[in-house]
Amino acid sequence: LRKYDVSAGSSAEYPDRVSMMEGRLQLQENEITLLKSSLADALRRLRLHDQLIPLLKQQLIADSLSSLSRVRRNSEKLAKDPQEKTKKRLDKKAASSAYPIYQQDQLSNSSSHLIFLRPCTNESMVQSCHTLFLICHWLTGQSIKMFIRGRPITMYVPSNIQNYDDLRMEPPVEKLELDWVYGYRGRDCRANLYLLASGEAVYFIACVVVLYHINNRTQRHYSKHTDCVRCLTIHPDKVRVASGQTAGVDKDGKPLQPYVHIWDSSTLITLQQIGLGTFERGVGSVAFSFADSGAFLCVIDDSNEHMLSVWDCAKGTKHAEVKSTNEAVFTVEFNPNDSTNIITCGKSHVYFWTLSAGSLTKKQGIFGKYKKPKFIQCFVFSLTGDVLTGDSEGNILTWGKSPGDVKTLGKGAKETFQIMRQTRAHDGSVFTLCMLQGGALLSGGGKDRKIIRWSADLAPERECEVKDFGAVRCIADVDGEEVLVGTTRNAILRGTFSDGFVAIVQGHVDEMWGLATHPSQDVFLTCGHDRQVCVWNTEEHKLDWCTTLEEYGLCADFCPNGAVVSVGLSTGRWLVLDLQTKDVVSDYTDGNEQLSVMRYSPDGSFLAVGSHDNFIYIYNVTESGRRYSRYGKCNGHSSFITHLDWSKDGKYIMSNSGDYEILYWDIAGGCKLLRNRYESKDREWASYTCVLGFHVMGVWLEGSDGTDINALCRSHNERMVAVADDFCKVHLFQYPCPKPKAPNHSYEGHGSHVTNVRFTHCDSHVLSMGGKDTCILQWRVKRGGTGDSGRDRLHSSSSTSTNKGERMFTEGEGERAREQRRKRVASGPVA
Repeated sequence: LRKYDVSAGSSAEYPDRVSMMEGRLQLQENEITLLKSSLADALRRLRLHDQLIPLLKQQLIADSLSSLSRVRRNSEKLAKDPQEKTKKRLDKKAASSAYPIYQQDQLSNSSSHLIFLRPCTNESMVQSCHTLFLICHWLTGQSIKMFIRGRPITMYVPSNIQNYDDLRMEPPVEKLELDWVYGYRGRDCRANLYLLASGEAVYFIACVVVLYHINNRTQRHYSKHTDCVRCLTIHPDKVRVASGQTAGVDKDGKPLQPYVHIWDSSTLITLQQIGLGTFERGVGSVAFSFADSGAFLCVIDDSNEHMLSVWDCAKGTKHAEVKSTNEAVFTVEFNPNDSTNIITCGKSHVYFWTLSAGSLTKKQGIFGKYKKPKFIQCFVFSLTGDVLTGDSEGNILTWGKSPGDVKTLGKGAKETFQIMRQTRAHDGSVFTLCMLQGGALLSGGGKDRKIIRWSADLAPERECEVKDFGAVRCIADVDGEEVLVGTTRNAILRGTFSDGFVAIVQGHVDEMWGLATHPSQDVFLTCGHDRQVCVWNTEEHKLDWCTTLEEYGLCADFCPNGAVVSVGLSTGRWLVLDLQTKDVVSDYTDGNEQLSVMRYSPDGSFLAVGSHDNFIYIYNVTESGRRYSRYGKCNGHSSFITHLDWSKDGKYIMSNSGDYEILYWDIAGGCKLLRNRYESKDREWASYTCVLGFHVMGVWLEGSDGTDINALCRSHNERMVAVADDFCKVHLFQYPCPKPKAPNHSYEGHGSHVTNVRFTHCDSHVLSMGGKDTCILQWRVKRGGTGDSGRDRLHSSSSTSTNKGERMFTEGEGERAREQRRKRVASGPVA
């Protein structure tokens, strides 16, 4: 090994070299994995050919050659002595160079099955080589080959497609419209729940700011952000709203600068974009000035220096800017009585800023005899002008103005804020403070999960606990008695101290993957890494019930009778839950690796369980989905199972795996692998969730690496296919979609990779699920006309229509976008 001189000049380069070597090693490991899977696939194909050649020698020579005009003219001679006549004829053609003998080298084409050939000199291979050509031509007819990360995937064209090149690809006539947003981002964001003059609570999750009318139970959505919203504040007029987002990347992998939107909550029209191209990483906190009716906006960005900037709201121009601190900054506010005074707080600090002549100067809060807390979590201004801070020690500190220290600082010393009083408030951190109109104060605790009401002189009056919903993250005053409470478990509560609190918004608190829709009701189920299984109602937009499991769930499916639902867990265990009682009616384990897909047969007589141990476990289902017995196991994939679907007759399964295989299984015949995949090209499928297949080949972007599409789902009327991708998008394609670069409708709203997507039972809505953003979006399907059915479109022959508004990824661009997304998800700060 080469020895590096770790000196002062080279020490800075050493981490870069290590990172480069680690990157190269990871690339090599990826290539080795790909080569292993390719080798396994090649060996399987060789075994297939070895098994077929004897049969083809006896049967297909006569049958296939008879379909060719040349063989038809010589059929009688060949029937007498096929081997000798064939060899003589081939030798004669080879000698005259009019018909050279070749071996099969590679199969490829888009509209017909071609064979690239090379000369063959081995006489023993002449007959078998020629027979192999006939085998492939007879066996496959037309085939399409697509490549993912260099791996070829062959797909066979159904018989009802006469001319693949003339297929018409158009966007579906249907479109999606955001109907409802499930969830709230309280786990790592602060000061993000307010009440507007319209009676709407305003909060955010993922890339959407939600306006939820707490009495009418309706939602509106501001969805102009291009990445996750991180902070929020309302104007003194309680109509205008400012919301800031994190940095992102566009579809070409180029970074998108974070900025602040100022918008009208009544019309949802954007009034101003603040700081485009100025902030780094994201916007951490925003605040309007009050003394001058909201003329200025203060912004803290998420850069290392946490730049503090003040902007003229009317002009959209920067008024002042200064470096704040290298420590985390949690919140910023203007003094409501003086717009030249600004306060920020965060890790181990509280700063008092003075704005004068376009410049900002700060004074640090001095704790003196009081213990300096690790975090100053929040602060408010009292009616007397004092500042009250809540800290990680559970104390409320009262900061009052004191005259300047003339003796020490000389004449002209300005007044400062000093601690006047310490009040013990909570066991653990004080996460939020809310000043009520009459001067009373509300405080919310972290560890003790309590809400305490304090008098104007900080005497405790009342308290209550919200233990089932996490720590208190944010409090918004409704009318002096009723309040809204945002919690760290992504719930919003509504209530009073007298009547208690109920949840009006709930959501998951960790990454989600499992999604299933009820076969006949407006109900769907979700599960994820927070170990929660939640059942939601799409019409009433509420959580019907929720239960917590011992391990986290990754996949689920409803039994066709709708009475039970199966949930696959991370340990190979899977449960069957009664939809009414929430009781576990069955409990089984298959292997010791995570389960990735659960799927009932159309009549509910079988259940297929796809695992990361490369097997598909098949169970007989009896007693209306309450009793299960092992029927068999599908063994043939060389990587973990990702997706599977049943045929309409319930006899066959199509499955995808992590190494991009498409395999077919005869379940009725004993879970046998169908080695002749060509025979399945015309089979009809009860559902279509496999991401690889001829009918959905067009959903893949150019340069995709095989993980860019996490899930897809065909509508029940077989007209549309919804796609969940790795770039925060939901797409709607026509079905079938067998041609590359198919046009589609694309929708934004999620702030991380979209893990799953499903149509409701009547195709009235599409449900999409985010991963790290813990967000569930419900999209209404807007009908755009009658159009052609999916089957009719297979026969259409007009020219292909492309969506000029979208450009496909090249492989390099796609990789850049993926890398930027991974970095963004991995670096999300937790407050």
